[in-house]
Amino acid sequence: MKNLIEISKIVTKKKVRKIEIFDDHSLKHKNSKFNEFYEALMAGKFKNDRDAASFLYGCSPTDDKYRQLKSRFRKRLLNTLFFLDVNLPSTSNYDRAYYSCNKDWTLVKILLSNNANHTAAALARQILTTALKFKFADVIVNCSRILREYSAEIDDENNYETYDQHIKQYSNVLDAEIRSEELYQRVIMNYLKPSSKNQNLNEKIDTYCEALVGLSEIYESPVVIYNMYLVWAFRYEMLHDFESMLEVCNKAENYIEENPTYYQDDKLATFQLKKMSAFLHLKDWKNGKVNAEKCLQSFPKGSAIWFTFMEYYLLLAIHTDNYINAIAIFNEAASNTKFKKMTGNEREKWRIYDIYLNYIIESKGAENPVLLTQRRKNFRLSRFLNDPILYPKDQRIFTVLMVVAQILFCLEKKGYHAITERIDRLKSYANRQLKKEEYHRAIQFIRLLQQLNKAEFNPENLSNVDKYYDRLVETPFFYRGLISELEIIPYEKLWNMILERLK
Repeated sequence: MKNLIEISKIVTKKKVRKIEIFDDHSLKHKNSKFNEFYEALMAGKFKNDRDAASFLYGCSPTDDKYRQLKSRFRKRLLNTLFFLDVNLPSTSNYDRAYYSCNKDWTLVKILLSNNANHTAAALARQILTTALKFKFADVIVNCSRILREYSAEIDDENNYETYDQHIKQYSNVLDAEIRSEELYQRVIMNYLKPSSKNQNLNEKIDTYCEALVGLSEIYESPVVIYNMYLVWAFRYEMLHDFESMLEVCNKAENYIEENPTYYQDDKLATFQLKKMSAFLHLKDWKNGKVNAEKCLQSFPKGSAIWFTFMEYYLLLAIHTDNYINAIAIFNEAASNTKFKKMTGNEREKWRIYDIYLNYIIESKGAENPVLLTQRRKNFRLSRFLNDPILYPKDQRIFTVLMVVAQILFCLEKKGYHAITERIDRLKSYANRQLKKEEYHRAIQFIRLLQQLNKAEFNPENLSNVDKYYDRLVETPFFYRGLISELEIIPYEKLWNMILERLK
């Protein structure tokens, strides 16, 4: 009762007239500008403030009406964060507990700022119990500091020593977690840089790995252990040692299975995706398919991770000549209701996958009648060949891939004049717009096409191709999700396919 009295006094003095949030009840008022803003935002109708201001008021984004609505809208969204439903089936116990602890910790600070020390201490004890179960080092230290101070104030020496011990123990754990996060962040900050700019990481990552192993042996922290496995996985990926990368990911999965208390959806998904990447680079269709069919069951269909996983699954099928499976994978992704809502790079990647699957049907259908039954009814070849293919600079690789696809279709029709025009365009790209360190493989493939053009599309007249082909083989396909590294069909394989079609 004492706690309720303390809380009631605070609420009586400082309560607001109305809590503005977005819930099911408030969203039923369709005539509200707030709801109009919310629904349009969720439907992806706005790219910037100008779009929103024009849609809502027909005014500029500097207009007071729009600025006031946006400010209040933002506040309402932030208020809603305190009332998120974390009891969804897809939310892990670990994530649910961490959210609840931090939400309640905010209440503890509010209570303390209003001198409700008794109630704050009672709530801190509840939070601490949960935090100790899940080993939330930061939460344990925060709560123990409050409770140690409270114990001193009421002269509770036994509890004072207990909380003091928690602080000493978990301060060390927290320091280890912060250090492990630093090492992980140093890796991911440099991970996606071209190899030529990554010497600093290449030299230091072994040291990072050993340091993380040392931390994991001293502190039984899930944060430290997850970071250790992730950094080791990155290390082997950078070395192109995909067998060892698989081994690390399997160990991480075993840790997750043996420690269900610390299970986190995003961590498991990361290791599973790394495994899928390893199977792709190893061209291991058998094990990759088993992994994919198992893992896809654990992702919500239509989620971002589900589509990413489907992309790697699709690439694996194409790279290993399992074309019927590739078409089935594409169809499953395309039939999802959220497929058409994809935007940006993701939408364009799937559009390009569709184009290349059409080419595979066209070029391989004669030798595989089953493929012919998979013809895409909505694909119009003439429209595609007349498409000028203009992507912005940050998506220039899409231009390359699509122009290459046009060349492939023209080869089927023996339209050599049209091919020459497109090869000249690619040559210009290779000379002026594609950075050598980022687009090394694409440039070598374009050079091969140039030699083919010089040979007037007669493989017997080809010369000066070995050096370009050898450069492709010496720098194998390596895809980490960067669009600059995307190859629907690996370039050396695509080159051999072209030569075969010209015989």
